[in-house]
Amino acid sequence: MRIAVYPGSFDPVTMGHIDIIRRASAVADELHVCILKNPKKHCWFSTEERLNLLRESTAEFDHVVIDTYAGLLTDYAKEIGASMVIKGLRNTADFEYEGQMDYFNKRLAPEIETVYLISDNRYSVLSSSAIRELMTFGGNLDGLVPEPVLKAVRQRQEEQNNNG
Repeated sequence: MRIAVYPGSFDPVTMGHIDIIRRASAVADELHVCILKNPKKHCWFSTEERLNLLRESTAEFDHVVIDTYAGLLTDYAKEIGASMVIKGLRNTADFEYEGQMDYFNKRLAPEIETVYLISDNRYSVLSSSAIRELMTFGGNLDGLVPEPVLKAVRQRQEEQNNNG
């Protein structure tokens, strides 16, 4: 069985992430989409919210598992028996960064291969940080995030408007 892991913070999950999940699930028998917890990173959505949003956003995929992990990606991959790590690349900056990460991952787990999927052109500039900025200022997110995220953002904005 080919098990793959697609790691990220997914804060929030975007249509670019969903596209990578769809494509990665076609090359793996089981795809673990894993929210890696980074205590240094301040997130807009809690880990639990991101778990739920990812589960709702990927419900159509049969062999996708949503999970969280606080530790090294390579340790998680070994625990689940993954033979590959999936990374989405939008641009050359992603390539440089992911290449550096791959160097260390290979030192820790040479048996795990990194597979790079080039982003669909529609999502080549889409990032969670850009989405968070749009969310902060009430920008239109239609077509940029899955419907469950859109609903959660609208609910959060409504709560802030009622409290502020």
